[in-house]
Amino acid sequence: MWAPVLWILLLVASRVRSTCDKPALPEMTFMLNGANLEWPCPSTRSIYTTSGRYISKNVIATRLQIYKDEAFVLMPRYKPGVPFTLGKTSLKSKNCLASLAPFPCWSLQEEGNCDALQSAVDAFLDPNDVLWVLDIGIVNTLEQPVRRCPPKVVAFDARSGKVVKVIDLSSLVCSASRLQHLVVDYASDGRMFVYVSDAATRAILVWDVTAGRGRRIVLPKAVTENCTRRDVLYLALVRRSCGTSVLYFTYLSGCKVFSVKVSHLRRGSAHGSIVEVGRKPGPLVLLGTDGGTSIFFRGKGESDVYMWNTETQFRPENFLLVQKGGECRLATQVAPGYKRLMWVLESNFQDYIADMVGCVGTSVALHPLVKTCD
Repeated sequence: MWAPVLWILLLVASRVRSTCDKPALPEMTFMLNGANLEWPCPSTRSIYTTSGRYISKNVIATRLQIYKDEAFVLMPRYKPGVPFTLGKTSLKSKNCLASLAPFPCWSLQEEGNCDALQSAVDAFLDPNDVLWVLDIGIVNTLEQPVRRCPPKVVAFDARSGKVVKVIDLSSLVCSASRLQHLVVDYASDGRMFVYVSDAATRAILVWDVTAGRGRRIVLPKAVTENCTRRDVLYLALVRRSCGTSVLYFTYLSGCKVFSVKVSHLRRGSAHGSIVEVGRKPGPLVLLGTDGGTSIFFRGKGESDVYMWNTETQFRPENFLLVQKGGECRLATQVAPGYKRLMWVLESNFQDYIADMVGCVGTSVALHPLVKTCD
């Protein structure tokens, strides 16, 4: 859990600059771009480019997890030309233009090879330094979706890159399923559980890693109340000060936030155990947690980032503004990590979806979360 004092120091550390678009901590701001990838050799890059397997402007980083001084970055294959979907970069680099290398290697990034990653859309670094990656198995999702392989969760040793577990989710999904987010938690007896959101079927997939089996937990209809469509089903795992793990969830267009103690999900039923946390002021994008009691979020289409301590009521007066955003980029994830700071990944994802990034490619920045403007 991250101490409140750390947040006070973090928010005070940055003073108002001449414009909100300037990085608050330029020496700790890293720009991620599809043009700056690490290749085995120039000929490999040439082959990928000629064959259409590499189109730099189609590469965009959307999610991350931080291990020591490295950031694991996910680049879903939303469009053709993404050579690898899981990469890493060093946060100790003195170069603001970060270089992305495939993690753990090139052979595990091959499109069409079901032993490799097809399209990594979310990741979770657990307390034992295992990186869990959700691979939906579908590529080109924003253009002409192609199912290459069944959906799976792959666990890597964050230090060595060794694959330590592969979970085939085929038995828990249907043709309509749309998997989006995952979190991982340990029970008091040491058992490990993986939770995955299936937005299209209003369900949470629960996989008991120790027992090697899983189940679908269908959420009550109230979760989709007033939803215009089942768009994005966000998950946020919170560990309360009393030691209880609670899973918070909401649809992007849903009007309310809900929660459930994960102990109920482990038992295979959420009936009667889901709590209505509160009504949202508008569509919210959940960005991550601090590993303790706080959840970070922003409004849909809005760049300001807020923090909410889940041990307080879900009310606007309890939402703390922790970053005043700029005009160009929107945050897609907040995660704890290097130098005991909270880090934010932000990009012009809205331009990417509209195919308006141009030949220079996407604008993605990774930096500590700071309040840059009053």
